[in-house]
Amino acid sequence: MKQIPAPIWTLTVGVAVTLISLWVGQNHGWLPEQASAQSVLVDRFFDVMVVIGTALFLVVEGAIVYCMVQFRRPKGDDSDGLPIEGNLPLEAFWTAIPAVIVIGLGVYSVQVFQEMGGFSPGGGMGGHDHGTMVAQAPGTPMHDLLPASGHGDGTVGDGTLIAKSVYGFGAPLDREGQTADLSVNVAGMQYAWIFTYPDTGIVDGELHVPVNADVQLNLSATDVIHSFWVPQFRLKQDAIPGKDTELRFVAIKPGTYPVICAELCGGYHGAMRTQVIVHTPEDYQAWLDQRLAQGPTAASAIAQNPADLSAPEYLAPYGEALGVEPGLVTQLASSLPPQQSHLHPSSR
Repeated sequence: MKQIPAPIWTLTVGVAVTLISLWVGQNHGWLPEQASAQSVLVDRFFDVMVVIGTALFLVVEGAIVYCMVQFRRPKGDDSDGLPIEGNLPLEAFWTAIPAVIVIGLGVYSVQVFQEMGGFSPGGGMGGHDHGTMVAQAPGTPMHDLLPASGHGDGTVGDGTLIAKSVYGFGAPLDREGQTADLSVNVAGMQYAWIFTYPDTGIVDGELHVPVNADVQLNLSATDVIHSFWVPQFRLKQDAIPGKDTELRFVAIKPGTYPVICAELCGGYHGAMRTQVIVHTPEDYQAWLDQRLAQGPTAASAIAQNPADLSAPEYLAPYGEALGVEPGLVTQLASSLPPQQSHLHPSSR
């Protein structure tokens, strides 16, 4: 039988590897559902890396398996192998190809980071200047000129604003320089997220946003570093004590998605979870009207520190849930031995 030429084999293997890699890159199913405009950009980049990684895996492992079969030691042959010391063209080839791939992925990742707003945090705050005098240091970008945290009006002693650095993800390229549709202040504390809507005064333990709206989260931390992560959004941003961080996104799919703290922040770090609820515009307006009708007192209890409550106040919800008078629950807690009196945070 006539032997198939090596170029034909090489072309066949190359086409097969390419087709398999492209299929795996588009059908791996390793990521959760896409729920934000930013997730589409991240997933495209991830798919490219999966295609390249699959191709490299098939080529390298395929070459190893081929060599194990084709060049295996014949039975009874105890002689030494050929004294091959090196192959400069081959070594240059397998060094140049990974270098080109790494550089290409690096350029692509920077482009994705820019499109997601990673190079322009704080840009959405420019619309809140209200004509105040701005103290701008030479070479300071305008989007870095933000109100100072030391004064309630964001000014220093002479009435000017000072330059501050904001970290995180700002406006995407197509909305750079524009104010977000919705701004929410997010405070991370051990072990909860508190969401404040400055335009309405609503305070909630869950994040509610309308679909297809440009949302800006102004993140802060009251104690230690926390990390705000929504896997379905492909976005994660640290909340740092004493630092301004920002996370800006557009949710594209109504639904309920988990909010996870991705930074070890203490003993109950694993329980620091809440959710972001993406509403249709009608449902969001209905939620907004409902919360406004409840008044500020209903929401203010969310931000209370349990350690600041008296024992009766702290135990009252538990007694109500059990159908027991709060006074009886308090009396029971006070009668427990010292080693068991841990029902209230102030006793820890």
